Amino acid sequence: ASARIFVNTASILKPLMSGLTVMQNEDQQIAMLSRVVISRPNVEKLVQLAGMDAEAKSKEQFDALVDRVSSRLQIMGSGRDNIYTLSYRDTNPERAKRIVQLFSTMFIESGHGGKATDTDAARKFIDEQIAIYEKKLQEAENRLKEFKLKSLNQGAGEVSNHFARMSETSALLERAQLDLREAENTRDTFRRQLVTEESAPVSAANSMPLPGLAEIDGRIDAMRRNLDGLLQRYTENHPDVTGAQRVLRELEEQRAQVMSAQKRSGSVGSQAYLTGPRASEQIKVSLATAEAAVASLRARVAEYSNRYAKLKSSAGQMPQLEAELAQLNRDYEVNKKNYETLVARRESATISSDMQAVSGVADFRLIDPPRVSPKPVAPNRGLLIPLALLAALGAGLGVSFLAREMRPAFFDARSLAE
Repeated sequence: ASARIFVNTASILKPLMSGLTVMQNEDQQIAMLSRVVISRPNVEKLVQLAGMDAEAKSKEQFDALVDRVSSRLQIMGSGRDNIYTLSYRDTNPERAKRIVQLFSTMFIESGHGGKATDTDAARKFIDEQIAIYEKKLQEAENRLKEFKLKSLNQGAGEVSNHFARMSETSALLERAQLDLREAENTRDTFRRQLVTEESAPVSAANSMPLPGLAEIDGRIDAMRRNLDGLLQRYTENHPDVTGAQRVLRELEEQRAQVMSAQKRSGSVGSQAYLTGPRASEQIKVSLATAEAAVASLRARVAEYSNRYAKLKSSAGQMPQLEAELAQLNRDYEVNKKNYETLVARRESATISSDMQAVSGVADFRLIDPPRVSPKPVAPNRGLLIPLALLAALGAGLGVSFLAREMRPAFFDARSLAE
């Protein structure tokens, strides 16, 4: 008895889903299935389903029956056509047909069941690997976080930007030191002016004596520089800024008064000085502003000096910290890449499983149902009869020849008669 099965492995889904799913070689899978389907467990199941196990009275007889059925089962493929012929030989036609029918069903079910089993096993393995790499990734993230916190506590900050921060801090320190020297020069100028003003005699000839243009211009220039420094640090609404602006306006008004008085008196370029409480108070206000600016700049220089010293002291640890950070980043990237790859493979396996469940991906079709040959396949009677005659003649001649060779002579009449 025999049956033919066609396995359709061509599907339009394969080119459409290329790159998203794992494309299996269906031809190789079916060829492998055809070789392993005649396994002993499958044959034992086949014998039991066919009811042939009732003939076996012991385990030895059952094993011999299974061996005999395995030797008579055959699967033959036709190559590229994916057509497989399943056949079985038996002395009972109905039993042979029954065995082929069961064997065809088993072949088709094994094909579908194998795919689902393989997909489930692969998905289970990928899930286990994802759990392992997820744990590794979390450990790598914790190590990286601890290292960054440790480097921050050591004052290193971002390891890669350490030397850039050192250079930036050094530039800020130099600028603050320069501003401090300028502010100290301005303060010293106001101090000298205050000493000169307090030691100058008061002129009684003029009820409102006016200072000289050169001194007022010097004060205006110093106050403008001080105002520029204040505006770099504070807003226009800051008390120091508003005080400096007020003093600058008063100095400009004094200069305008001096210019007007000199024009009226015709003594342009005179070196008369304004003395008295008004001039002294103005210089004291400017001196207080300058002292505040000096104190602020000194605090800034001290802060930048402290920062630069800390960065410089931790600069020796930078090569080691950079090596540790590179190692931690490398481990993290490797674990992250493997984790993302496994997650993508799991999604691909899920899509592949869903695609295999669609009809037409690998379709088993029974094109020739099981049928029994109208003539016995063995023995060949037309050849068996003449061969049996020739064998019988040869055996008779051989026995006669051997009998003559064994007793070539007779020594009495009785032996010859027998």
